[in-house]
Amino acid sequence: MDKSLDEIIKDHPRGNRRRSAGRGARAQVLGNAGVAPRSRAAVKAGTKTVVNAPATQQSQVADKIIVSNLPQDVNEQQVKELFHQTVGPLREVTLHYDSQGRSKGVASVHFQRKGDGHKAYSQYNNRLIDGS
Repeated sequence: MDKSLDEIIKDHPRGNRRRSAGRGARAQVLGNAGVAPRSRAAVKAGTKTVVNAPATQQSQVADKIIVSNLPQDVNEQQVKELFHQTVGPLREVTLHYDSQGRSKGVASVHFQRKGDGHKAYSQYNNRLIDGS
């Protein structure tokens, strides 16, 4: 370390500096992309079943949504029936479970047709699904 800080900075051009991943990349890895912290807190505290589109919510061609805050007694078949009857044909429904086999209250719904994800998001976002 025989160089001063000014000399080290001068030797390294700006374009070669590493940049940290930042909040955006970290949020995507954690599955929180596109959802404001305030919304996440409301989802955790509230009683509504929330439907979230993927990070590209402005896209009109979404074919997958995430449904959260589902009651623990809801199963994949019930989620399939609801979205198949009200939105359209499904490719896959996956209900997420913890290590003890209990439902986490989150389901991924993948539609066959592009645009059905946006339709489901528009229809069910921040709404009670079962009405109770």
